[in-house]
Amino acid sequence: MSNLDPITVQVIHNYLISAANEMERNLMRTSYSTIIYEIRDFGLGIYDNKCRMLAESPGLAVFTRGNDYGLEKAVEFAGVENMKPGDLLLTSYPYWSSAHPLDVLAVSPIFYKDDLIGYTAIKQHWLDMGQKDAGYILDSIDVFQEGLLLPAVKIYKAGVLDKELLNILRFNSRLPDRIIGDMNAQISACRTGERRVADLVDKFGVELFREAVEEILDHGERLSRARLAQLPKGTWSAEDYADDDGIDKDTMLKLKCTVTITDDEFIVDWTGSHPATRGPMNLPIGLTMGVSALAFKGITTPDTPANEGNYRPLKVIAPPGELMHAIPPASTFTVWAGLLAPEVILKALAQGMPELIPACSGGDVFDVMGLGIHPDTGMPWLEATNEAVGFGAHSGGDGEDGIMHMSEPGCRNNPVEVLETKAPWIIETYAMRKDSCGAGKYRGGVGVTRAYRFLHPSTALTLVKKTKTKPWGVNGGMEGDPGSVVVRAGTPEEVVTGAIYDYFQPEDLLVNNSGGGGGWGNPYERDPEMVLWDVMNDYVSLASAKDDYGVVIDPATMTIDQAATAALRGA
Repeated sequence: MSNLDPITVQVIHNYLISAANEMERNLMRTSYSTIIYEIRDFGLGIYDNKCRMLAESPGLAVFTRGNDYGLEKAVEFAGVENMKPGDLLLTSYPYWSSAHPLDVLAVSPIFYKDDLIGYTAIKQHWLDMGQKDAGYILDSIDVFQEGLLLPAVKIYKAGVLDKELLNILRFNSRLPDRIIGDMNAQISACRTGERRVADLVDKFGVELFREAVEEILDHGERLSRARLAQLPKGTWSAEDYADDDGIDKDTMLKLKCTVTITDDEFIVDWTGSHPATRGPMNLPIGLTMGVSALAFKGITTPDTPANEGNYRPLKVIAPPGELMHAIPPASTFTVWAGLLAPEVILKALAQGMPELIPACSGGDVFDVMGLGIHPDTGMPWLEATNEAVGFGAHSGGDGEDGIMHMSEPGCRNNPVEVLETKAPWIIETYAMRKDSCGAGKYRGGVGVTRAYRFLHPSTALTLVKKTKTKPWGVNGGMEGDPGSVVVRAGTPEEVVTGAIYDYFQPEDLLVNNSGGGGGWGNPYERDPEMVLWDVMNDYVSLASAKDDYGVVIDPATMTIDQAATAALRGA
C-alpha cells in the first residue's frame, strides 16, 4: 500500500527545489568568472531517470528548459546502460546542448545504491573553448569555427578524473585556468545535487519518491491546463526582425510566429521565419523550445516553480534547416534570435488578449564584452556585462525601468565596481535614457546608457541585434526608442551602430544605449500628474510631454498648465 499523501508530496517537491537552490549557491560561490557569479549566465535543474525536469534554479531561464533537450540527447548518445555512479558528462555540441559551444552542459547521473534515480544538469558559459575569435564570435560561417565540440564525453568516469580529456580542454582554450576553475565549480554543484537527491530517497524510499515525482509532474500539468482553459481561443500571427546575421549587414532576419490556443494545446509555430543564415544567428531546436516555453509559462503559470508537467500542453513547430531550427553544420554562435523570439510570441498573443500582454521591451541584452592583457598583471582579462532595458508597459501600469531583458529573468548585470576592478576601463556614465520609453496611458520602461572609457589597448565587442526596428506598443501605445552603440564617441571617427567587434586605444569611449519599452494604451489618457512626475525625474522631456502626451508643463515653475493641456488634448 502506498504511503503517499499531499503533505509528503509537497515536502518532497520543496526539498527538490531547495536542492536546486543549493546547487546554484554552490556554483556561484566557487566559480572563477563574473559571468557566472555576478551575471548568472547559467541554468540548472534536477531530473528524474526519464530526463523529466523536477526542479530548477534558473539564471537564464531558457537554458534550463534547453537543458531538458540536451540531457535527453546526452543520455541517448552515452547510453543509459553505460552510466555509472560518479560519472559526469560534458557536451558542447550546440544542436544537442541547445546553445553555442561556450555554453557547456554538464550532466551527472544520480544513483541510490545501484539504482539510477535521476540526473543533475548545469549549463554555464565558459569563457573560451578555442573558437576562432577571443571572447565571442559575431561572424562564424559554420560550427567548426565556433570552438571545441564535445558530443557527450565523460570528464569523470566512476568518480575518476579523465586527465587526458582535461588536458584537451586546457590546451584548446586561451583562458585555461578560468575555464578549468569554472568547470570544477560546475561539477561541484552537480555533486551537491546528487547528494541531496540521494539523501531524499534514503529518507522516503525509491518507490515513494517515484510516486511523488509522478504527482508533482501531474500537478504541474493540471495548473497549466487550468490556466489554458481560461485563455481566449484562436490563432494569431506576428513577426519581428533581428538586425542581421553578422555577415550580411544589409538583410534583416524575420522571426515569424503563429500561436494557436485550443482547449488542449498551446501551439507555437515558427514556420515562415527567415531561412538558415550564413552567419551565426541560427537557433538550435532545444533553445527554440526553451524560448517558446518561457513565453508559455509566463502567460500560464508565472507564479509557481517550473517542472516538466507545466509544459505538456505546449507544442513547438520549427522546420529543420531554417533560422529557428539549426542543423549541422550551420553556425549558431550568437544565439541572439533566441533573445528576440519570446516577444514575437507575445506580439502575436497581444492581438487576441491585449489586456494580458505587455508591450515589447527595449530589445535584447545589449551586452558589452571587453578583453585583452591587463596592464597591472600582464595576464589575459575578459569581462562582460548585460545592460538593463526598459520593459514594455501593460494594462496594469508602466513598464519597469532599467531591468534585465525577459529572456534572462534570473540574470543580473555586472556592477560598475566589479567592472572597474577587473578590467582596465572606467565607467563614465551609467544612467537612464530620457525619452527612450514608448508613450501610452501606461508608458514603457526607460532604457539605460553606460559609457566605457578604455585605459589600455583592448578588444571590445557588443552583442545587440535589435537596433533597426522599434519596440512595439499595445492597444494604441507608442513605440519605444531602440538601442544603439556609439563607437569612439565624441571624436571625428564616431559611429552609431549595433553589434561590433573592434580594437580600442586608451581614451576611446564606447557608449552602450539600451532600448526603452513600448507603451500601452492611448498616451492622451495618461494622468497628467504622472507625466509631470516623469518629467521631473528626467525620464520624459518637456517636448515629449507636450507632443506625445498632450501635457503642457511650465518649465519655470514645473507645474501643469491646465488650460493649455485641456485645449491640446481636446484638439
